[in-house]
Amino acid sequence: MKRLAVVLAAGKGTRMKSELPKVLVPALGRPMIEYVLDALAKVGVDQVLVVVGHRADLVRETLAHRRGVRFVEQTEQLGTGHAVMVCRDELADFDGSVVVLTGDSPLVQTSSLEKLLARFEQEKMACLLGTLEKENPTGLGRIVRDAEGRFTGIVEEKDATEQQRQIREVNMSTYVFDCQNMLSALDKLTNQNRQREYYITDCPAILRQLGLPVDASPVLEPCEALSVNSMEDLRLVEDQMSRLGYTN
Repeated sequence: MKRLAVVLAAGKGTRMKSELPKVLVPALGRPMIEYVLDALAKVGVDQVLVVVGHRADLVRETLAHRRGVRFVEQTEQLGTGHAVMVCRDELADFDGSVVVLTGDSPLVQTSSLEKLLARFEQEKMACLLGTLEKENPTGLGRIVRDAEGRFTGIVEEKDATEQQRQIREVNMSTYVFDCQNMLSALDKLTNQNRQREYYITDCPAILRQLGLPVDASPVLEPCEALSVNSMEDLRLVEDQMSRLGYTN
């Protein structure tokens, strides 16, 4: 099965206190997004669409050496769903698996992507999310399941009820979609939420409502729970990367 990735890299990263786009802030001396692209290459994803926005020219220039990388510009920041929507022309004729990741997740693990892609392709799914259980899930989208444990959707913390906020299985923005199913879900996406944004997180539930096979699989490693939203977060990530033997 053909594989392609969409990497979200348009954010400014205001809390990073850097003039650089967030994905270019170095982790162990290399731009964070380089580690994401390395992991994708290792699982056989040879086409990558990088969605750029803030200082787009600098991101293009920095990644100009990467083979198979193309750039799509998101001129307005209208949410993660909108970031994938702007790739529609590039994806229109693609028939295969699409991995959607954020460019500021340098600890994405090749082993996790391999597990997700293997199950997704073996079971011919419409969407499979990579998730994990987190002791303190504050700030993250929660995975909602029914009484039988079947995935029903993702709820962002700011839109969650008090009961949903107690859920510890979280979304870490690691998705595999069937491309044409994903485009169908994007067509149905709305911004009826508090932020008035289009969330890629709504797409799995849309596909499930269409009767298509969707699931969330808690296969991510504990290190993948580390998000980079501040320089303090970055220091924690770099410590973990050093322990895991990453080199620059």
